[in-house]
Amino acid sequence: MEKVEILVVGAGPAGLSAAMEAAKLGAQVRVVDENQKPGGQLFKQIHKFFGSKDHLAGTRGYEIGSALLKNTVEMGAKIDLNTVVYGIYPDRQVGIITADKSHQLLQAEKIILATGASENVLAFPGCTLPGIMSAGAVQTMVNIHRVLPASNVLMIGSGNVGLIVSYQILQAGGHVRALVEAAPQIGGYGVHAAKISRAGVPILTRYTIKCAYGTDQVEGATIIAVDDSFKPIGGTEREFSVGCIAIATGLTPLAELASLCGCTFTYVPRLGGMLPIHSEDMETTVPGIYVAGDITGVEEASTAMEEGRLAGIAAAAALGHVSAEKANLMKAQVWSRINTLRTGKFGQYRQEAKGKIMNERRALIVN
Repeated sequence: MEKVEILVVGAGPAGLSAAMEAAKLGAQVRVVDENQKPGGQLFKQIHKFFGSKDHLAGTRGYEIGSALLKNTVEMGAKIDLNTVVYGIYPDRQVGIITADKSHQLLQAEKIILATGASENVLAFPGCTLPGIMSAGAVQTMVNIHRVLPASNVLMIGSGNVGLIVSYQILQAGGHVRALVEAAPQIGGYGVHAAKISRAGVPILTRYTIKCAYGTDQVEGATIIAVDDSFKPIGGTEREFSVGCIAIATGLTPLAELASLCGCTFTYVPRLGGMLPIHSEDMETTVPGIYVAGDITGVEEASTAMEEGRLAGIAAAAALGHVSAEKANLMKAQVWSRINTLRTGKFGQYRQEAKGKIMNERRALIVN
């Protein structure tokens, strides 16, 4: 059985950041990811990041991904793609299936789960028609494969994903007929909403999709207004002729592996649902199992990278690769950047929610 000091599951922004920090401190690190390319969502993000210089403000997502990947490899971490983790067993034994379909069992001293999140689906009459897809799929087609799914698109959901992808559709030469949001206000940042509004995209709050129609593919959609209880209001229907309907109705953390490990969970709706409880070091209730990124609650890529750094530093320190004093200093610097990212209205919600997760961990330890 092959042994590894730190196994990182997921080569997105959180996983690569964790691997880079741990390898930098001298730990033996192996990263596994089921995809053909590392970098997660970063390589689909052509927009510039917000924040400060510490948070790479003004740098486009794919540029951050390239730099992060380069630094991780230079630090000596091994990255295995097309590799699926199918089980985590007692004593941190990990079953993987590699690209050639062979099975392998790894023995890891520490495991960092950075498995990300999946997009939520939305069911409505006609939702199985070709041309109806997630906003992430649209972003992949446009920014990775340079294929516009349709000339006219209807976007459902006004979180940052819906707003940003709408703008990227416009950049690719497409038309967003409308952005529909059931809530009374947009869910994402105003700066993103302002960009598409200036480009002429109507943002229709208190509306939802009623149905989609078409013969061999989606040809149009009917939307309808909703009341304060989100119940449809008859007589308010509006029709749009579109060849694509993009769904941006939030994300759900991919926490199945944490569940297999026996981690204790808590429910935090604002962060995506059921989440593994963790400490300030990102360690779960199962010793030696750490989490980072969207598996701990859906936030921005900048926060995912910082959580990855925390987990990497903590895991390397637990293995004796860095003194407790130096590790604490490094972690304090990371926490300072995280707290800065979680300022403002949206950040405050996440700060409070993440505080709940860590407080529950403290309570479990005390009891």
